[in-house]
Amino acid sequence: MKQLLVLAVLVALAFAGQKRYDGYQVYEVKAKDKLSFDVLIKLYHETANYDFWTEPRGLDRSIQIMVAPAHQQTFVELMQAFNIEYSVKFPDVQRLIDEGHKDINTTPILPKVHRSNSREARYSLNWTSYSDYPAILEFINELVAKYPNLMSVRTIGTTTEGNDILMVKISTGGNNKKSIVADAGIHAREWISPAFMTWLIHELVENYAAHPQYVDNLDWYLIPVLNPDGYRYTFAANGDRLWRKNRDPNPGSACIGTDLNRNYGYFWNTGGSSNLPCSDTYHGGAPWTEKESIAARDAILAITNGEVYVAMHSYSEDMLYPWGMTYDPAPNNAELDALGQAFVKAVKAVEGTPYISAQSSSGLYIASGCTDDWAMSTRAEGGPGIPYSYTLEMRPGPNGAAGFQLPANQIIPNNLELWEGFKLIADFVITGKLP
Repeated sequence: MKQLLVLAVLVALAFAGQKRYDGYQVYEVKAKDKLSFDVLIKLYHETANYDFWTEPRGLDRSIQIMVAPAHQQTFVELMQAFNIEYSVKFPDVQRLIDEGHKDINTTPILPKVHRSNSREARYSLNWTSYSDYPAILEFINELVAKYPNLMSVRTIGTTTEGNDILMVKISTGGNNKKSIVADAGIHAREWISPAFMTWLIHELVENYAAHPQYVDNLDWYLIPVLNPDGYRYTFAANGDRLWRKNRDPNPGSACIGTDLNRNYGYFWNTGGSSNLPCSDTYHGGAPWTEKESIAARDAILAITNGEVYVAMHSYSEDMLYPWGMTYDPAPNNAELDALGQAFVKAVKAVEGTPYISAQSSSGLYIASGCTDDWAMSTRAEGGPGIPYSYTLEMRPGPNGAAGFQLPANQIIPNNLELWEGFKLIADFVITGKLP
């Protein structure tokens, strides 16, 4: 008991300097008609006063919005004026964050010298807690050293703050194999995303013998954390648990960061993003301005056999596919939907988690400059031409019980159910057939 008390005190001290959210509330709102939905869209992109925890995807979906104490009265008046249903989902965001501190991995990183003669993995990731970027790097380096016949890693870029962006390749070699491409951690506060990606790497490599077909017949190109500066900032003693963007300064503004998932060059700034540097959906001063988006672009363009791309996010339990920048369906819309529906069926079969699959813009919401649209754009359009592209929004659901602070005891259940979906995708890429 005394040790637990000491640990609790140390954790509290470690985060004492972080931005606090005392009195901040998260409202759950639902538009009743197109007019009220358009009001929410304007709030999303034209003011930095409201933090949308879930994106406005349609009239049938509730939205969670965090509001600072100074703006709560105005927010409520707006909801009432436009007849928008609202209720308080989380009355004290800081309490939610404080409760989540217990879910952070505090295991110290072991010096390499202590691991040099060991045949057993000594990394600290165990998927019962959330780990900062140094622990993820330790995990990757440990696995590369232990399984050089299955896994390699390279640095595809370096961020403003000097963090390396890594791409992991999992393969047994050979030519002309199709590949699955995925990235995680593009939005810093979505901790469950890297927690699944690292588990996926672990499953493919350390449990290779249980399902060798997924590596023998496929190549995997995986970016564990695309936004390491932002991700580290959510763990930092002087950081912000709810930070979303990267940490690149914006010329002429005191506000830091660009939303990397609005900075891609395919139909950049054509709707569903903000030109306000203080906004969480700020698209940058031009397409491809950010070191992270450039690194991912160049690394993925070098892959010539990509068959499926998945951008890992949270939250709302969705498997979304292009297009997001227009209401028009993609040319292969039926095929995208078929694989998406098969994926969510496989995921649901584990615990019944009610994932849905749909076109990104099907619920009246447009978003441009996003990774999934770019990934499916053709080589002539500057993209990699990957025929199946998705944005995966993980737990919790759209009425999320804990928002971005998904309890750590849900990491493994989340990973196990999504693994069934990724097995289905892998089987599809190998055989060309759906169950």
